[in-house]
Amino acid sequence: MTLKLYAHPFSSYCQKALTALYENGTPFEYRRLDEPGAMDELAARWPIRRFPLLVDDDRTIVEATVIIEHLGLFHPGPVQLIPDDPRAALEVRFMDRFFDNYVSTPQQKIVFDSLRSEGERDARGVADARAQLETAYAWLDKAMRNREWAAGEHFSLADCAAAPFLFYADWTHRIDPKFEHVIAYRQRLLKRPSFARAVDEARPYRHFFPLGAPDRD
Repeated sequence: MTLKLYAHPFSSYCQKALTALYENGTPFEYRRLDEPGAMDELAARWPIRRFPLLVDDDRTIVEATVIIEHLGLFHPGPVQLIPDDPRAALEVRFMDRFFDNYVSTPQQKIVFDSLRSEGERDARGVADARAQLETAYAWLDKAMRNREWAAGEHFSLADCAAAPFLFYADWTHRIDPKFEHVIAYRQRLLKRPSFARAVDEARPYRHFFPLGAPDRD
């Protein structure tokens, strides 16, 4: 066993990396961050203390996207998450950034703001985040009109990002039914066995969701 992943099952970015690992059946040691000593081990390797973090032999890899790229290069499996064709790979990487920057970032802004005391909350920032999510949903609805997966016909890195970020975004700022292609895509992601496994592993932690986890999904 050469791979060790430091992650928490309820974290969206950890689910992104886990989906890639499960998609290819890649063997790894799962060091859950609610286990004794796990966070101290992570902090010793990465003082910024963000996760997920992958250890490959003695090499430390941080950031979910980079972890997935690393897996594709050094631990490839039957599902190629980044295509060889440069143009197709650029589309995959663009969609990955779209979900990170324009779905996950505003979603987390809303959630983190809810954890602040009343006097420290940023009402304008939250309103802007909700507006950005609406814009992102509208753009994505058009993009997904003729696509099965985020970058086309094949499941990819971009879908590993989309799955947890749309999952939690819909909990945070409900996807309007008029965005039918986004809703259908989210449902396809939930049915994908690799992401479904990550969702199931996170179920015991749903009471931690600051806005109240909905009784669905």
